[in-house]
Amino acid sequence: MLMRCYRMVWLAVMIVLVTAPARLARADEWKPVSPDDLKMTSLPEAPGAPAVYLYRQVDRNDASRASSEYNYVRIKILTEEGRKHANIEIPFIRGKISVSNIRARLIRPDGSSVPFDGKVYESTIEKSKTQKVLAKTFTVPDVQVGSIIDYHFNYDFEDMHIFDSYWLLSDDLFTKHGEFTLKPYTNEGWTVQWNWPAGLPKGTDPPKEGADGIIRMTSNNIPAFVTEDYMPPEDELKFRVVFVYFDSFPERDPQKFWKSFGKKQADRAESFVSKKKGLEEVVAQTVSPNDPPEVKLKKIYIRTQQIRNLSYEPQKSEQEEKRDKQKIASSAEELLKLGYGDGYYITWAFLGLARAAGFEAYPCLVSARNLYFFNPQRINKSELNSNVVLVKLNGKDTYYDPGTKFAPFGLLPWYESGVTGLKLDKEGGTWITTTLPPSSDSQIDRTADLKITPEGDLSGKLKLSFTGLEALSRRMTERLEDEAARKKYLEDLVKNYIPAGIELDLTNKPDWNASETPLTAEFDLKVPGWVSSAGKRALLPAALFGATEKHLFEHADRTWPVYFDYPFKKVDDLTVELPLGWQIGDLPKETDTDAKAAEYSMKVEKQNGKLHIQRVVRCDLMMVGKEQYPILRNFFANVRTNDDQQIVLQPGTGSASN
Repeated sequence: MLMRCYRMVWLAVMIVLVTAPARLARADEWKPVSPDDLKMTSLPEAPGAPAVYLYRQVDRNDASRASSEYNYVRIKILTEEGRKHANIEIPFIRGKISVSNIRARLIRPDGSSVPFDGKVYESTIEKSKTQKVLAKTFTVPDVQVGSIIDYHFNYDFEDMHIFDSYWLLSDDLFTKHGEFTLKPYTNEGWTVQWNWPAGLPKGTDPPKEGADGIIRMTSNNIPAFVTEDYMPPEDELKFRVVFVYFDSFPERDPQKFWKSFGKKQADRAESFVSKKKGLEEVVAQTVSPNDPPEVKLKKIYIRTQQIRNLSYEPQKSEQEEKRDKQKIASSAEELLKLGYGDGYYITWAFLGLARAAGFEAYPCLVSARNLYFFNPQRINKSELNSNVVLVKLNGKDTYYDPGTKFAPFGLLPWYESGVTGLKLDKEGGTWITTTLPPSSDSQIDRTADLKITPEGDLSGKLKLSFTGLEALSRRMTERLEDEAARKKYLEDLVKNYIPAGIELDLTNKPDWNASETPLTAEFDLKVPGWVSSAGKRALLPAALFGATEKHLFEHADRTWPVYFDYPFKKVDDLTVELPLGWQIGDLPKETDTDAKAAEYSMKVEKQNGKLHIQRVVRCDLMMVGKEQYPILRNFFANVRTNDDQQIVLQPGTGSASN
């Protein structure tokens, strides 16, 4: 179970924010500007860049438990397009970070400067019932090509935020020169180590600790970070220095470190499930002695998921938490009696129940791959941030995470699938890799019964069904929304599938709270003008739902590997009835391109005077390297070519299409 589950979203934002302060900003703290920077019209190291960072300074202060960070930024505007960088946005998360001491100025091309005295606004970037990402925004006026913008500010973090401390070097603009410092927290026996998972920019020396205890690093010519669709997690790719705190002097040998860590975590997990009497009583009430093993385990899984999962409820204020006074269970037995708990400990409760039912089961810590890819050589225990249970079922290792709401039995959330983990035991544990589900376990089915009107419109019924990880991810996304918001969400999905303006209305009430059944939505659908006139013929596009593949991987060049969250399959089954007197003419040739790890098929046939269209897109890939990108690109180009095929119809006399 991913700790705090989708609250990890706010951690992802923290990765963008946490880049390093050691003092408060002062209004007159401006760096001198060199004549060369004023005259600069381009930068050879960043050809064609609309703007560049001439200078970035990040000073992080973790010396107290309430950490802070000072940021200084200098931007050079090189083109008309670059003038958009006069709009400054400083993101933060309400309740966890505050922004203070914002100062800015404009330096004209002639060297004269104008202090910013405009208004700073606060706007919402992202809002959900679990968190709110805000931004301090302001616009520096009168910015022209050749201008320089200076601004600096402070981030003030909530207490104990030192454990998310690191410098983020990569940004969307090229950085000519950057300076980074950290004053670490060293009280109460804490020590700090650091690493750079994605390496360091060319020519950059690793950080060094000075005699004053401050860690420093300078870096020149940091490339602008390129963002692409279907790329690995940004934190896996961006240049960054991660600081890892230890409450004692850490073991530097990875094998010894993880062995010691595994023993401690095994003791904690075993202690949580050590009281067996209450667990055995729950098992006796849940399963029948004659149940086959898989049925028995599934009943226990479903019973565990019925526990109130606090990780998926709206985040409460400190005052609300004090008022509610919810107890934190010290054991699985107590958690079951309370009837509520954190998702992390709900998963451990399943461990105890499975054992009480006679199963061989083990606690496992795994590394979620939605933020980065785990590397044990980094000796960063915080990267093992999720927990699952390994159960021997019919002689096979199977993995479960009932602490993730909406996760079906036998299926881990995508970010816990195909990842490295540590199976815990008293000897320190064994490295394992969780299973990656096939595409058939995560499917989108789009079934439609439609009619063509004499005017060329397409209308009828559409049934949209999501299974496996497709259902889980959507239920997770909308778990705290109301009925109106969920309705709009589903209707927007359909609009994204169809490359035309459509009219539709949700006609059923999908089950958003289930985990074992598909998420199914039914619509009344109308696609105006879907059939086009071509002389005495009418043309009907063969692929109704091909919009999401329409522009996929069009670019010939690729910077990063292609990364799919999980294997998927899309199955379209359409029946189209023609108006009275219309005839079916030429049909597209049946296509089936099977590239083993990916497949596309299209079949159009006459069936009782109607058109029957079947289309399948299957992808069992997760990571595709740059060297294999042309093959993947050609595959999806073939998808688009076949999707663009037309079905030729012969309209009846007097029809609107004639």
